[in-house]
Amino acid sequence: MSGGFRSQGRARERKQAAEGVGTMSKKPTTSKKHMGSSIDDFLKKEGIFEETQAQAVKEVVAWQLDEAMRKKKISKNKMATLLNTSRTSLDRLLKPKSDITLSSLQRAAAMVGRRVMIELV
Repeated sequence: MSGGFRSQGRARERKQAAEGVGTMSKKPTTSKKHMGSSIDDFLKKEGIFEETQAQAVKEVVAWQLDEAMRKKKISKNKMATLLNTSRTSLDRLLKPKSDITLSSLQRAAAMVGRRVMIELV
């Protein structure tokens, strides 16, 4: 490729840039605080809102129980003994993907000095 073609191309690019052709411009910002629908609306539209919400609650409860055990320095083996259950059962209780009974959750919460509160909204 000869130098003439390159210099012509560069000259064209400089001219277009000076005219604002082909350059990226900053999009004007909108005054809207939020764009689109909420995540709840999206999940409802997809038909998975209740399932997703239930999973989120399970994960938070499992995390809270695990943190309470850590603060009280209670190992999983010790917790299983306090609950009069197996380590495997305790692992299920702390695993957000599994279903647990309310009574199991209440007993575990009591062992770490916490209580379970359920609310219908």
